[in-house]
Amino acid sequence: MPRTTSLPAFLLLLLGLAAHVVTDCPSSTWIQFQDSCYLFLQESIKVESIEDVRNQCTTIGADMISIHNEQENAFILDTLKKHWKGPDDILLGMFFDTDDACFKWFDKSNMTFDNWTDEEDDEDLVDTCAFLHTKTGEWKKGNCEISSVEGTLCKTAIPYEKKYLSDHILISALVIASTVILTVLGAVAWFLYKRNLDSGFTTAFSNVSQSSYDDDCVLVVAEENEYAAQFD
Repeated sequence: MPRTTSLPAFLLLLLGLAAHVVTDCPSSTWIQFQDSCYLFLQESIKVESIEDVRNQCTTIGADMISIHNEQENAFILDTLKKHWKGPDDILLGMFFDTDDACFKWFDKSNMTFDNWTDEEDDEDLVDTCAFLHTKTGEWKKGNCEISSVEGTLCKTAIPYEKKYLSDHILISALVIASTVILTVLGAVAWFLYKRNLDSGFTTAFSNVSQSSYDDDCVLVVAEENEYAAQFD
């Protein structure tokens, strides 16, 4: 059965192609999670405003990081614990909008999640930025007027067209793999059926041949007995 031995290698090729396609980040230095790619720049820079920090990301087609659910916050925290060698607190891509009196993300995404440790309602939030504590994953409020940072968290969304193409190719690969598996299984089942059918036919033919031979022997013996009786 040579076809069945080549099947695992074929499936591995398809899965490898799918895994390669699904990697939609700009390069291998980025880390993908859900529909976004993340880059952790551990470069120390002098800054005059938070815009200098943001430029670290915008110049490479991304923006400062925004966090939208508990799973994403946990992913960032876990990644920082594995790879981060900077300070305990790092800037998030967030600012306080005095016109609307609320915090907003620089990338203009909606504020759907927060993880604040300090929630004083009467505090003055002018020139307030948000910091992520790399040990606990909690958010802290602090002054935006900082003179330097030792690292920047950048994030970019996977383009819809690229994600759609990746999903389409992945689905196509899985459909092809399923078709091959069903075809091989069908061939194996047909082979076994034909083998059993041929085996049964041969057995039946052998039985019929043996039965005819036995009948002829009985007939010959009977004729000999009859002939011998005529001379007795």
